[in-house]
Amino acid sequence: MFKRGFMAAVAALCAAFAGTAQAQTSAAPTLDAIRARGQLLCGIHTGVAGFALPDSRGTWQGLDVELCRGLAVAIFNDASKVRFLPLSSSTRFTALTAGEIDVLFRTSTQTMLRDTTLGLRHATTYFYDGHGFMVRANAGVQRVAEMNGATICLIQGTTNEQVTADYFRSINVPFQPVVFERTDQAAAALQAGRCDSFGTDASQLAATRATMPSPADWVVLPERFSKEPYAAYIRRGDDQWFDVVRWYTNAMIEAEEQGITRANAEEMRRTSVNPNTRRLLGVTPELGQSLRLDANWAYNAIRAVGNYGEIYERTMGPDTTVALPRGPNQIWTQGGLLYALPMR
Repeated sequence: MFKRGFMAAVAALCAAFAGTAQAQTSAAPTLDAIRARGQLLCGIHTGVAGFALPDSRGTWQGLDVELCRGLAVAIFNDASKVRFLPLSSSTRFTALTAGEIDVLFRTSTQTMLRDTTLGLRHATTYFYDGHGFMVRANAGVQRVAEMNGATICLIQGTTNEQVTADYFRSINVPFQPVVFERTDQAAAALQAGRCDSFGTDASQLAATRATMPSPADWVVLPERFSKEPYAAYIRRGDDQWFDVVRWYTNAMIEAEEQGITRANAEEMRRTSVNPNTRRLLGVTPELGQSLRLDANWAYNAIRAVGNYGEIYERTMGPDTTVALPRGPNQIWTQGGLLYALPMR
């Protein structure tokens, strides 16, 4: 009797595991929808240099834009199969929740409450930033604590609203917030004298300053008041799509760690005996199989847009108008915080 009951329990447990595995294999509505549509819908910023900004021909350029293009290549092996949807800070998460986009690559900080209350998930960190303030160079302000009673431009729906309020409350200094929906609106108000300062992430302050008519008239104060790690966001409930976005982001960082570039990816795929390189570039197919992607998914993406470092240099490196030092966005072997999870 005991043996018969034990065997029945084992059979039931095996059936449960099999059902779970089958459900996990078939539950991939986002990737299936993207393939059926023939196009990736990627949410991006409405316009900030270095991350997402149309060039003189109207073509979107920037770090977030390139990551979207690379993801389209990983899925379709075609960088043109992506549609960019510019979204404000206040509408980005509702657009994702409503299914208007498949993924959000849009200077979006990972926070606990966003992760636990919005019905969304964030993937691997791809950019580290911190909240700062920009003021006129001739304002005589050296430290943020000196801005007693200042009027500060802020963007609605961002962590920067709370960070600013929390800091000034903590030092018992009053300030007056002026809230805008878009970065360009806040920048225009700052230049027009409606605000004494603009508070947002330091990378976006640097980008805003670089595109102003007289950048030398403005200075980004050196203090940082928060941790702002950016990641792509997707909807909860689709683990397979989460895996694709997470491991695609990792692959771009891993490629830089391994020294794989647009120029040498083909040769390394053909000649490398390193097992990690062979897995990443699809010589051995298990990584692609685990994601329901082609074996060459990462190889194709690297060949199309380059590794993370190449993308960074092209979009906000020293030869760009933003000219933002990599700092914490260097890979960990060069003193930064970027660290690809093991891809094996």
